[in-house]
Amino acid sequence: MAGLGGEGRVLDGDWLAETGAEIRGVLKVMVDAGWLPGGTAVVGTDSMWEFVSVGGIGETVGDHPAAPDVRYDVASLTKVMATWPLMGRVVAEGLVGLDAPLGSYFSGGPFPGGQVTVRQILTHTSRLNPVTWLERYVGTEQDLAEAILAEPLDEEGYRYIDRGFILLGLLLERLLGDPLDRLAGELWSVAGMPSTTYGPLSRSPAVAPTERRIPGTAPTWGVVHDEAAALMGGVAGHAGVFTTAIDLGVFARDLLRVHDRSRGRRDAFSEYLRQSWRPQVPADEHFSRGLAWLVTDDGLVYHHGYTGVSLFLHPATGRYVGLLTNAVHHGRRRTGLFDLRAAVRASFAG
Repeated sequence: MAGLGGEGRVLDGDWLAETGAEIRGVLKVMVDAGWLPGGTAVVGTDSMWEFVSVGGIGETVGDHPAAPDVRYDVASLTKVMATWPLMGRVVAEGLVGLDAPLGSYFSGGPFPGGQVTVRQILTHTSRLNPVTWLERYVGTEQDLAEAILAEPLDEEGYRYIDRGFILLGLLLERLLGDPLDRLAGELWSVAGMPSTTYGPLSRSPAVAPTERRIPGTAPTWGVVHDEAAALMGGVAGHAGVFTTAIDLGVFARDLLRVHDRSRGRRDAFSEYLRQSWRPQVPADEHFSRGLAWLVTDDGLVYHHGYTGVSLFLHPATGRYVGLLTNAVHHGRRRTGLFDLRAAVRASFAG
């Protein structure tokens, strides 16, 4: 892996410096233009990392600086930071099969969604209802998992949706007998990620607020931005997690080390990881979907979150970038976010 030899360390040091400078420059343009309050990033390899922070968190009583220890709502990064690794655990323990229908694990039915498999959910080919809104179930007596499974299936094909990961979160609770936030918390504690947690969190300079939904009111702050996760009490398989750039770097580095050690191994979790970072279904002409993760032809593995966050991993070189912003703070247009992510992706080219 790059970064272990002397020449590799020099090359990695150059890459860290250049990538950090590029991210800093793009973030500064976005902050100066008023497109977002600020952001922070971790840029790292197996043996080195550095942090970039620009601007503030957008807090209402005097702006506080963005920093590596500020917690951000990571939105759909919850899928790969909580649900995906926990599913790897239950797969490795033989509690669930990637290709077994969900009807095998949920009582009631038969439901249309009972034929959907874990693999189809992870690759976003489940055909579950693509509409995430859960308001229709408020005040009913139907269990949420049963309600989702009872919906008619959509047409076949790849379609990114949240409902599948909502189901996986509920499945994990049933299989392991604990709430999802407790299961994930144990995972993060073992990994050395003390600042990663589900909300709610107290409003403070240590937490970045997200969107101000109604002018003249306080922004969403310390509670999940995603509406469906909010209806579920802030703990869901698709959203609800808060983390820092420090913890995101620990997570990225550990995943890359596990991948590096998995070469030649045949245990269940190593195979799950290899499948996850291998193209499973085409998503468009530029990338494919692995198990939860997006995978490019040149081996970049990544995932985004709606609030303005991303995690990029390059297993071949052991390099990674974790990006945390609250780009939704000034509205859902999130101007400039595409260019910021494109700049990070370009840093891995060559």
